Amino acid sequence: MGIGACVLLMALGAILAFATEFDVAGLDLQVVGWILLVVGAVGMIVVAAVWAPRRRRAAAGEVVEQRRVYEDPPP
Repeated sequence: MGIGACVLLMALGAILAFATEFDVAGLDLQVVGWILLVVGAVGMIVVAAVWAPRRRRAAAGEVVEQRRVYEDPPP
């Protein structure tokens, strides 16, 4: 899920939670809106946690080189 999908879920959830006045039989639209808001916020946190470290390293221009040295076992 990308940032755009998270923002879309949060916007749709806010509309359902705060801006709807009609009722659907067997379904509470305000609860559905709050669920969408929470899912969008959690998705945004996950996206930020996954992508932020990668972007930070790429922006700083760090180059990390790792070398492993294997020594021959003694005879």
